[in-house]
Amino acid sequence: MIFKKSGLLVLIFSVIAFVGAHAQQEDAAVVERRIEGLLEQMTLAEKAGQLTQFSDVGDVTGPASADASVQKKRELVKSGLVGSMLNVVGTENVRALQKIAVEESRLGIPAVFAFDVIHGHKTMFPIPLAEAASWDLDLIEQSARVAAVEASAQGLNWTFAPMVDISRDPRWGRVMEGAGEDPFLGAEIAIARVRGFQGDDLAAEDTIAATLKHFAAYGFAESGKDYNAADIGTVTLFNVVAPPFKAAIERAGALTVMNSFNTLNGIPATGDAYLQRDVLKGDWEFEGVVISDWGSGIEMIDHGFAADARDAARLAMNAGSDVDMESHVYAEYLPSLVESGEVALGDVDDAVRRVLRMKFKLGLFDDPYRYLDAARENASLMTPEHRVMARQMAEASIVLLKNEGGALPLGKGERIALIGALAADKDTPLGNWRGRAEAGSAISVKEAFAAAGVDFSYVEGAPVENGEASFPTEVQVNLTDRSGFDAAVAAARAADKVVLVLGEDAYQSGEGRSRANIGLPGVQDDLLKAVYAANPNVALVVMSGRPLVLTWADAHVPAIVQAWHLGHESGPAITDMLLGKVNPSGKLPMTFPRSEGQIPIYYNYLNTGRPGPRPEVFWSHYTDEENAPLYPFGHGLSYTAFEYGRLRVRDVDGGVEVSVRVQNSGGREGREVVQLYIRDRVASISRPVRELKGFEKISLKPGQRKTVRFKLTEEQLGFYDGRGAFRLEPGAYDVFVGGSSAAGLTASFELKSGR
Repeated sequence: MIFKKSGLLVLIFSVIAFVGAHAQQEDAAVVERRIEGLLEQMTLAEKAGQLTQFSDVGDVTGPASADASVQKKRELVKSGLVGSMLNVVGTENVRALQKIAVEESRLGIPAVFAFDVIHGHKTMFPIPLAEAASWDLDLIEQSARVAAVEASAQGLNWTFAPMVDISRDPRWGRVMEGAGEDPFLGAEIAIARVRGFQGDDLAAEDTIAATLKHFAAYGFAESGKDYNAADIGTVTLFNVVAPPFKAAIERAGALTVMNSFNTLNGIPATGDAYLQRDVLKGDWEFEGVVISDWGSGIEMIDHGFAADARDAARLAMNAGSDVDMESHVYAEYLPSLVESGEVALGDVDDAVRRVLRMKFKLGLFDDPYRYLDAARENASLMTPEHRVMARQMAEASIVLLKNEGGALPLGKGERIALIGALAADKDTPLGNWRGRAEAGSAISVKEAFAAAGVDFSYVEGAPVENGEASFPTEVQVNLTDRSGFDAAVAAARAADKVVLVLGEDAYQSGEGRSRANIGLPGVQDDLLKAVYAANPNVALVVMSGRPLVLTWADAHVPAIVQAWHLGHESGPAITDMLLGKVNPSGKLPMTFPRSEGQIPIYYNYLNTGRPGPRPEVFWSHYTDEENAPLYPFGHGLSYTAFEYGRLRVRDVDGGVEVSVRVQNSGGREGREVVQLYIRDRVASISRPVRELKGFEKISLKPGQRKTVRFKLTEEQLGFYDGRGAFRLEPGAYDVFVGGSSAAGLTASFELKSGR
């Protein structure tokens, strides 16, 4: 009877699944018929309009048009010549424009409203690079979920995040917006963030469409200068740059992709048919929308690739760029380009179908005002629950880089000198791309110290910058004002320990914020040395949007904490970590260099024919610097200790299982990120010395042991050749397991066959 009941249940569930799938097919067929019906009614100008995105003039994120006006853009919406808007926020503002699009335009096609929801919307979470340091995929997904809830409550349904660019150059300011240097970690985080934004149902009122950016190789800008050219081989393209994009499309259903500002091998990405038509829409069968970055279409003129604006429109559409953001070239020139035969009508129709399909998936055709509930807007922004989530994410993102002699946590009854302008800064922790957060609304370390009852005195020491920083202007770094040094030195001498908070202003990292010298900005390095000379019991807390060169500090200061820009709950998270209420568990998603001359520096490099070291000079090295980084990828300490042992490798169905026993050998509970790396010893293409292929974040009580198991599949053991074809080759593989990319526990296995 049990078997019969089980069989009946299986049959019932099978019928339900079949009916559900059939209903979905029916729904999809109805949507496609509606799309075709709209296409038949649309003029060329209206089709071009669906492929045009304008920004509201009230809140620009790039160079604004000199002749832009609210009235002009509203007239374009009324004429059906704008398909989506950027930077229109709030239910009242969105409703006003949506009403025009739906009730006053000829065809009544709803608009989509987009915004840069990067690391929070109203409630600021840690910058994405900091979140990546948590290696906690569940928390990262929840962070994006909160951002989607808040953004959608303000009428938004499209975000230009996550940035999934892999970068090996911390000079590039936008490393703060990504997940670091590793394609495996980057792919897993991209999937988590897309799932957080898009949820299980894009038509739900609290989900928003995600955008993978920037396609492709934006993070490989030469010399780390933003918008600069990228020049990489196709092996790097397919094995390092592409995996996060491909994974988030195939495994998370990312709805849109943004192309990048840069040239790749001499071709601007917006005009690159190979990237967009052959790879993205061809090989990967991407069915979503491809959008340009801000003005990247018209910028092809400056690249020397397009002759004029009309030519830019021709090149972008022929290359497969569906939507033009703020170049104004599609609306102006697409109709005549189709009429002249320079652009195929079929390509324009395909792009329009993609845009309309997105609007159907967002539920806008069923209810154009579904995102416009003023009551939900008032109830959903920066709730206590959201602040709790921001606090948890901030705590998990902190990385303890160094801790000698038990310098941390701070002891009870110790007198603390809290020094540094950033310790009292309520704005910098919000980070760049702070959505709709109010300036100066974060909780500072100084405030958190006071709330926690720490016995401390605060001294600024020196300002980080002169004047106030803002999104469109460069920070004026303080290079001369040392007037507060004497007070800082006196405070340090009078204290048992010093907590020195130094680093970057929020607007020293991010778009357009490349730095050639990535040490502590301005006079802060001198302040560190002066304070250390007065009292060497220093815990250095570094706020930054990128890895900094901390070589002097590492050689002298007992404790160093990488605190990034952690959002609204920055102060409490840092304070609880310093006091030992929170045990740090973050691990670096990017390598920290010893000096700028090592850049680009990354753990998964290719070996040379002369790896060394050798007694003579003829091997790959510097004569004035070590090859090794200051802190390797995956590095991060805890207030407890973890021991690894019993590494085992065995064949299982569908792959290879790697198991390792991890024990908490310290005196307090802690979390450890167990990391698995491999090396393919011999292949048809030289493979990296190590590649991350698995990780798991576990929690262990003192003395507790756990066996962690990873499965290496064919996908993880293979690689892509220079043509983008996947290869799995037989041969010997090395396995490395530990708490960072420098893991010393090793084993090996033989793969008998490939494909």
